[in-house]
Amino acid sequence: QVQLVESGGGLVQAGGSLRLSCSASGRTVSTYVMGWFRQAPGKEREFVAYISAGGSGTGYTDSAKGRFTISRDNVKNAVFLQMNSLKPEDTALYYCAAGIYSSTLAAQYIYWGQGTQVTVSS
Repeated sequence: QVQLVESGGGLVQAGGSLRLSCSASGRTVSTYVMGWFRQAPGKEREFVAYISAGGSGTGYTDSAKGRFTISRDNVKNAVFLQMNSLKPEDTALYYCAAGIYSSTLAAQYIYWGQGTQVTVSS
């Protein structure tokens, strides 16, 4: 079993930055694809970014390209999401997830954290 705990969310003004962290415990996540998803009130959970097990492959949703950067530290058993130039539409609960495939589909991920809230004010 893998336990994932997100942190780093908060309230920020539009144009600001946040760095989300996801710490894993229970077993190493170095062999898993790690992803970030988000869910805004009244909306479905949506893909934000993923990173391959080795860290060489990444994928982003179009709205995150050029603004967000996903990274991982397999020694620390952690994954990060650097978010710059934040917009009010980025407001959501952000989830970390671990899976086997480099996928944009939430159903492909096995383990999930509880989420960290990001609120961007205009």
